[in-house]
Amino acid sequence: MCTVILLRRPGHAWPLLLAANRDERLDREWEPPAEFWPGILGGRDTLAGGTWMALGRQGVVAAVLNRPGSLGPAAGKRSRGELPLMAAEATSAAEAAHRMGGLDAGLWRSFNLVIADARSAWFLAGLGEGAPEVTALSEGVTMVTAHPPNDLTSARTARHLPRFRAAKAPEPPDWGEWPTLLADSSGSTAEALNVPPLGGFGTVCSSLLALGAEGQREWRFAAGPPDRTPFEALALP
Repeated sequence: MCTVILLRRPGHAWPLLLAANRDERLDREWEPPAEFWPGILGGRDTLAGGTWMALGRQGVVAAVLNRPGSLGPAAGKRSRGELPLMAAEATSAAEAAHRMGGLDAGLWRSFNLVIADARSAWFLAGLGEGAPEVTALSEGVTMVTAHPPNDLTSARTARHLPRFRAAKAPEPPDWGEWPTLLADSSGSTAEALNVPPLGGFGTVCSSLLALGAEGQREWRFAAGPPDRTPFEALALP
């Protein structure tokens, strides 16, 4: 998972909207989101058995991203794909952030972790040692890549954050401009939100997820690059 965009709007019927593109090696096999773990929906990485994004039965969604220079597994380190599963087990995003903030980040290669529900959203930075740094995410649009939230030194964030902020907010089931924005492969490789295949790497799937104030949930998933693959609604238990 290389890009996550959130829109927080407390008091709205859909207080949390999340969009995400997953960038990965094209030869790394995976399965589309399903309930592979009791009470938790997520896509499954068949190599390590974890996930890049998970949604728990209590409405907690979590997505993990690599930090710069940390692509792939490393000897002696646990799979980062277990982190979204651990977070999604919580009863709230706040509880998950507090619990995950007490972990030993040195057990994994460096990571960025986004945790959210209909009430709050959090960013955790695992820097390879010590405890993860925990930050509450504010209202409005936030964009996370391999860099911290809304970090304009990220070429991707600098190019696309203003576009998402300028776009009319989606009103599920109408996602408005967001699917088109996720499908944008223009600009340099560093800028592209939808990364074209290059050197065996690229965007492999995409998600649009909404959490409602009354417990409603919607997850639309494109099982391929979003410029060539339609978003389809997942059956949510």
